[in-house]
Amino acid sequence: MLQNRVNPKGEIISTAARGAWMGNRGLLHNDRKEIVRPFRLLAWITCVLSFKDRKRIVMTPGLYTELFFLDEATAFSAGHRPCYECRRDDYRRFKQYWLQGNPVHPFNEKTSITEIDAILHQERLGTGNSKITFRADINELPDGTFVLLDEKPFLIKGDLLYPWTPAGYDTGIARPHNMEVAVLTPASIVNTFKVGYVPQMGVSLKG
Repeated sequence: MLQNRVNPKGEIISTAARGAWMGNRGLLHNDRKEIVRPFRLLAWITCVLSFKDRKRIVMTPGLYTELFFLDEATAFSAGHRPCYECRRDDYRRFKQYWLQGNPVHPFNEKTSITEIDAILHQERLGTGNSKITFRADINELPDGTFVLLDEKPFLIKGDLLYPWTPAGYDTGIARPHNMEVAVLTPASIVNTFKVGYVPQMGVSLKG
């Protein structure tokens, strides 16, 4: 079983469960198809599973490592954003809403995506490549955001929190009120959701 699935904390794990999206952080594996680094590039992207009938052998030596996600919300929580090549409309929509939701950065539509990637990298990884979180009132977080409860990732959608598993989401629980929580989804992406980008959420997926 290959180690190529990504959880909401951004960790690359082994599981038999399949993913709905593919991702890329560069070449992360060795010739024995073992993960030897958490990333190679600052551009962490999310791709569709099928594009222009291209065929790849997963973890081909010397080529980038194919990563997989349960849904787009999971990919965003890990710190990935839409690919320009295979998801151009989503990419443009993401950049538009990211700029709108993060006016603290002096960027505009002509700003290179590499500058946004640099911000995302600062928000997703800390010392020793540990996952960065921040604290927020759960009432102020938009749908698609991941939070930690008892050190487990939960997806926010409406009035419910859905526990994440590699095979899908367990039954939702009521969203608590007036509670400060640790947020897994990078801060600027949460701001992007707040102004209108709604990520794909596989809350009906299990098994």
